[in-house]
Amino acid sequence: MKVFLTGGTGFIGGEVARQLRARGDEVACLVRSPGKAAKLTELGCELVAGDLGDESAIRNGMHGCDAVVHAAAMYEVGIPAKQRPAMWEANVVGTERVMKAALAEKVPRIVYVSTVGIFGNTREQVVDESYRNPETGFTSYYEETKLEAHKAVQRLIDDEGLPAIIVQPGGVYGPGDTSQVADLLEQFFAGRLPLLPFPELGLCMSHVEDIAGGILLGLDRGRLGETYVISGPATTMREAIETVAKVSGRKAPKRALPTGLMKVMIPFGPVVGKVMGQPPNLREIISSADGVTFWATYEKAERELGYAPRGMEEGLRQTLEADDRFPTPIA
Repeated sequence: MKVFLTGGTGFIGGEVARQLRARGDEVACLVRSPGKAAKLTELGCELVAGDLGDESAIRNGMHGCDAVVHAAAMYEVGIPAKQRPAMWEANVVGTERVMKAALAEKVPRIVYVSTVGIFGNTREQVVDESYRNPETGFTSYYEETKLEAHKAVQRLIDDEGLPAIIVQPGGVYGPGDTSQVADLLEQFFAGRLPLLPFPELGLCMSHVEDIAGGILLGLDRGRLGETYVISGPATTMREAIETVAKVSGRKAPKRALPTGLMKVMIPFGPVVGKVMGQPPNLREIISSADGVTFWATYEKAERELGYAPRGMEEGLRQTLEADDRFPTPIA
């Protein structure tokens, strides 16, 4: 099989490329800068120079392919308003461009990588694929753009027969992660996390290998037109940090960082963010984490695709073992 992949230089997309190549598939990766795609070159991927705004490059890269995996997206919570147009262009317009190009090139099978985040705040409920975001207020602009992109793909499925499967990963972690999750772990191991921010933030944490594996299961076994959550077990930020502490032999912070204190600092968000290594829009960071749960069940993917993610303790132990930034886990 030959697969056209977007987002191959990203955390999840890079693992998708690795797993595709490991099983012998040909992979053509859309990359903005081929010179910065050394890992993909080492894997033996074909590099297609271009970005999500380049329809010609996208169609040329897809030509003759058996499948498309669209994993590229701009992900960050807490961006300033001036970055919103770029996020909309990447997440919404870029997704529509890739899907329409796949239709034009008559690619027979497409996987679109959405997110559990499109459900918004599930308010302590563990929801499934049938849940619809009430859209009464988004937790972040990322949520808003990914929801709009998700709906655009669904419209193309319904109205134009787009032969697509949608997968929805939850939160991701693993070796080589550069997200805010990894930043939090680095702060914890450096002893700079005396107070835990947003301990009750509800997440479904998934090891990157499991998410990539779930994407491939969707590609191979998913029913066209269907959506599958490929998350991990529902947990909280407190439980995640306590698990990290357990496998590393450290002590987890017992006290929470008061949200009221963070709200007072909102006007100083750019300065606070720079000091803490976080994005500048503190208001959005709070709205996406304070009293929020992003919980969804992967039961459908388990039943129909054979998806079976590892437990969080196992996954975090493997992450510490494989990532030189973190201490070796205790036996």
